[in-house]
Amino acid sequence: MAGRVAFVTGASRGIGKACAVELAKAGFDVAIMARTMEEGEAREHSSTVKASDTSPLPGSLASTAALVRDVGRDALVVQGDLLDRASLGAAATKVLDAWGHVDVVVHNARYIGPGHMDRFLDTPIELLQKQIDGNVLAPLVLNKLLLPAMIDRGGGIVVNITSASGYADPTRPAGEGGWGMGYGVSKGAFQRIAGFLAIELADQGIRCFNVQPGLIATERIAQDMAKFGIENAGAPPEVVGAVVAWLCTSPDADALNGQNLEAQHFCHERGLLPGWPGPRWHDNNIRYDRSGAILEELEAGLATS
Repeated sequence: MAGRVAFVTGASRGIGKACAVELAKAGFDVAIMARTMEEGEAREHSSTVKASDTSPLPGSLASTAALVRDVGRDALVVQGDLLDRASLGAAATKVLDAWGHVDVVVHNARYIGPGHMDRFLDTPIELLQKQIDGNVLAPLVLNKLLLPAMIDRGGGIVVNITSASGYADPTRPAGEGGWGMGYGVSKGAFQRIAGFLAIELADQGIRCFNVQPGLIATERIAQDMAKFGIENAGAPPEVVGAVVAWLCTSPDADALNGQNLEAQHFCHERGLLPGWPGPRWHDNNIRYDRSGAILEELEAGLATS
């Protein structure tokens, strides 16, 4: 039997990678799930029906596993695809067979593919369905598989990495700085899960939290999203990782069960990431680097967070 175990989805890069590493620093062995096993793998990841893009994205489970091991914790690599329920079952089974239990599940992975940056009338219904399957139903499948074992051990933690798109409208159309309806609709549904689990399972030791990252600078935004008007000028992903690690280790987190946390403000207010200057959400026409220095003024009205 391992010690404390966390299971992080979408952990090959970005926020998922940061969550895995920060949880490892907090003393967890970490099972990491994604599609990309090794650096340089090519697969379709275009966000629009108008073009194909199979260029490799930076990051892999192998690279994240190395970072987890570098801080002295064990890493278990499990390949999984949100749209392939058999792979989700296999991933959950592999972790439980290897380590006997899971104490924390971080649902960070989301649907990657066409429809994410397409307008409604340009998006086939089947692509809207894929976003709901990947962003809402896949996490519920994993919860069904992992929550019973958590309850048997006396409790556990579920963290949902959500999005402001689940409760706020874009100020511009998809492809011009906004996002597709499928993303917002699916994230809106995903947003509702934590409250239900908190009400139904609190007396069995389960805590569930929504963590809303805000704009985060990631490899995927840098490579994919700039062409759609999304600036890669957000906070570092470690901001979200630090908040997730706090939720999974602090006794004060109990009082927040079922709630939505704005990660950047939460991290800044509690000083969870030393050296980070904090969110700049109010300066919508200025772009900052990660140290807080002004890089350039942007067109008025282009929100950077």
